[in-house]
Amino acid sequence: MNTVDALTRLGFEPAKFEPGHVWLAGAGPGGLACLTLGVLAALSEADSVVYDALVDPAVLKAAPQATHHYVGKRAGQPSTSQDDINRLLVDEAKAGRRVLRLKGGDPNMFGRGGEEAFVLARAGIPFRFLPGITSAVGALADAGIPATMRGVNKAIVFATGHAAGTPDDLDWAALARTGQPIVVYMGMHKLPLIVDALTGGGLAAETPAALIMDATTPRERILVADLGSLVAEAERQGFGSPAIIVIGGIVALREQLR
Repeated sequence: MNTVDALTRLGFEPAKFEPGHVWLAGAGPGGLACLTLGVLAALSEADSVVYDALVDPAVLKAAPQATHHYVGKRAGQPSTSQDDINRLLVDEAKAGRRVLRLKGGDPNMFGRGGEEAFVLARAGIPFRFLPGITSAVGALADAGIPATMRGVNKAIVFATGHAAGTPDDLDWAALARTGQPIVVYMGMHKLPLIVDALTGGGLAAETPAALIMDATTPRERILVADLGSLVAEAERQGFGSPAIIVIGGIVALREQLR
């Protein structure tokens, strides 16, 4: 049985995508294999696709009938403001279009899906969330690192590194004291600050750590080091964004499983 036959046998019936509605969807970590059936169906029905920088442009081949609006954000680079994105979503919906707001990973995991939903709700525009494989989970799986392992961890922390070194920063020392693995989104440009904060909070320099860059795509690269040498190795090997930072005992399992 081939893939088309398997999909036919599923009898999958997607929700009806109505004109004037906005669906806030996750495209997964980057690889096409991480698209859900729901998101793929929405792409085929959309009149307007508003997509982020972390969405592989190849995904848009599933929506040739739609107008494509790139609104990507990258740290330190010119990008579309959130206000402009909000306005575009509202305007497209009010024009009677089926609007697919496509984000990398999951729309509600550091993806501002909730913020945009509030804007739509205030404007009286119907919306729904279409979940995606969040980047951390997809990256760990593709790198062969179990997110949880009996005897290793009882929890896992998802954090954003975007505010590191600012008054709005996380209490990294408190996270270090949990003894649980920490997965950091949007932290590469603040990696030295994050590492210093974690080690200053008591996390041993020998703690296993990894960087997973361009996760689940053909460009994927993986760096494994201890926390104390992570910054130097990242610089030496030319690692940058987009990448997930993983810190904790689960990283050591990768070598054991290989």
